[in-house]
Amino acid sequence: MKFFLIFLFSFFCLPSFANIGVGEIDSVKNLLANSGATPDTSVINKLNKLAEDYFRTNTDSTYYYGNKSIQLSKKINYGEGIAAGLLQIGHVTYFKGHSEQAIIDFDQAIAIYKKLNNKKGLAASYVLYGRMYNLLANYKLALYYLNLAEQINLQINNQLGLTDTYKNIGIVYYSEGIIPKALDFYYKGLFIALKNHYKALSAEIYNDIGVILQGTEVYPDALEYFNKSIIISRQINDAQDLGTVDENIGEILLAQGKYTDAIIHLKSALVIARKQDDKDGLGQIYTDLGLCYGHLNDIKISTKYLDASLQIASNYKFVNNEAMAVIGFATVYNLQKDYKHAYKYAMQGQMYALKLGDLSVRAKATEQLHQTLAGLGNYLEAYKYLNEYVNLKDQLKGNESMQKQASYNFELNFAAKESQQQQQQQEKDLLYKQKLHNQRLLNTIFIIIIIGMIGTLVVYYNQKRKQQAINLMLEEKNNEVLSQKENIDEQAHKLNELNVLKDRLISVLAHDLRAPLSTLRGLFSLLQDDTITHQELVEMIPNVLKKLEYTSDFLDTLLFWINSQMENFESSVKSFSIKDIVEYEMENYQEQASLKGITLIDNVPDSTMASADPNSIRIVIRNLITNAIKFSGEKDTIEVVACTNDEMIEIKVKDTGTGIPPEKLKKLFKSKVDSSTGTNQESGTGMGLLFCKDLVEKCNGKIWVTSQVDVGTEFSFTVPAYVA
Repeated sequence: MKFFLIFLFSFFCLPSFANIGVGEIDSVKNLLANSGATPDTSVINKLNKLAEDYFRTNTDSTYYYGNKSIQLSKKINYGEGIAAGLLQIGHVTYFKGHSEQAIIDFDQAIAIYKKLNNKKGLAASYVLYGRMYNLLANYKLALYYLNLAEQINLQINNQLGLTDTYKNIGIVYYSEGIIPKALDFYYKGLFIALKNHYKALSAEIYNDIGVILQGTEVYPDALEYFNKSIIISRQINDAQDLGTVDENIGEILLAQGKYTDAIIHLKSALVIARKQDDKDGLGQIYTDLGLCYGHLNDIKISTKYLDASLQIASNYKFVNNEAMAVIGFATVYNLQKDYKHAYKYAMQGQMYALKLGDLSVRAKATEQLHQTLAGLGNYLEAYKYLNEYVNLKDQLKGNESMQKQASYNFELNFAAKESQQQQQQQEKDLLYKQKLHNQRLLNTIFIIIIIGMIGTLVVYYNQKRKQQAINLMLEEKNNEVLSQKENIDEQAHKLNELNVLKDRLISVLAHDLRAPLSTLRGLFSLLQDDTITHQELVEMIPNVLKKLEYTSDFLDTLLFWINSQMENFESSVKSFSIKDIVEYEMENYQEQASLKGITLIDNVPDSTMASADPNSIRIVIRNLITNAIKFSGEKDTIEVVACTNDEMIEIKVKDTGTGIPPEKLKKLFKSKVDSSTGTNQESGTGMGLLFCKDLVEKCNGKIWVTSQVDVGTEFSFTVPAYVA
């Protein structure tokens, strides 16, 4: 059974190799090529990133870049770089079985981190020490260093480091045969990993829990956890993790007697272990392959693999692997009924198992010793070890472990659902940001359109002024000829009113167009320098859109009215339905009215047909409806009615809003009125009613108003009726 023993050097929160830019890699290569150049700390840090990322694919490269980091760090006396490099090469050194040299590297790194008061680096060093001593079956020292790492990670709130520490404490307790404690720490780590989306660590802990279930022979549950590990490992493209899980699945198939299938998984894991030069992994896989071939009665290949496993374990002092190798030999010889040879290995296996304390290893060793003694005819001793084997199996399947497993599974399902909900929320946030980006783009386009419209209006207005100046000169020349003083006074009066009106238009454009544009410019400035938060932006958008909608409506009305003032303007008189126009405008403003709690009522008969310019009447009705909405509030009503009197149609827009004070009522339709704010602080130009009066009169109609404060207002106008 293989645990994940690969050190996640992301302890230092360094990005993965995939995140290193081409330029960064080139700078590292250039520095290595030009060894005379003075290195800087950023390049050294990149070297350590390369060393970390290569560990999972090529440990020799990790060793090379770690050494380079140390060499360059010494040139500039960069302690952090030296310590990080020492951890990298120490990790590779013990990974390849040279624990004595690894201890020297780790001690040097710890001394530097203590001097620099780098607690994160200290915790990482202690975790590596714990892993190494667990591999050497020195559980007391392993727990000592891992407990130190736990204290530091809790102190500095290093969630990633704490997760890895809990996982490794769980591995030590499992190796000692203390299954309940192992489960406690595995699930502690797993809950943190799921909450923070530590995918690599989640995959490893799923595998480790699967190993416990495998040892208790709950194979379906073990496979479920292994499959969870595989899914995550494939997501992050972690070939080494996949190889580890392959080996564990192979062991389950071996235990189930599916030897051919087991060999397929084990050889897949073997490819990765050889590529990594993973001595520990190679030894375990060789033992498993030896057992598979032993059960298939291919003794030659079986003993070849077991010899290779035992040789590696002896050379590198991997006690667990030595135990499993000699137990493997005992198993194969027992299968061949060669009890004499089996006895030697069974006794060695029992000795190693007692030293290790691992319940699973002890159970396997005791089982083989029982079979060997029974085969040799020593039934009394065989019975003794049979009872011990049964007792060990009971301990492996103990009630406390199973209860904890069930309890933790329930909590895990809850944590997984919570993690999934967080992931869905993140996806929603990303979608919202995308929508917001699209809205910004639309706003930008809209601003460009507004600016273009303003430019067009300015050019058009200047041309209009020039034309008016020419017309004025012609008028003056004609007035010199005309003898009728009354005509002259009337024309002069009209021209004077027109000039006053145009001056007012300039004032309106300067004020009312500048406000929304300034608002938009301010909003984009805030977005550009990240002054406002996402929530503040969401709260500001409705007000900005409201101003833009108002400006757009005003520009539409203004452009149509300006066109109507041109001498060559041709009013498009045709027959049309008043009902259609009212329905259309009410539908457009239904949402705006509903937001204020206003009820719109259409009481215009379907048969009401007018003969006038429909666009002019549409603008008049639109302005009167929006004006009514502006000065109405919750539970108010706005009603549009129409009736035919003789050859004219009378249209009324009635509301139950705030009403108009008498002093303002007298000024309506005569000059620009200082517009009051609406019930929701809506602004206005004061020009809308002037436009309405002008357009109605051009259609040969009249417009008037009656109003009472706090009771309501009724605007009425007439248009010619259509006569068939």
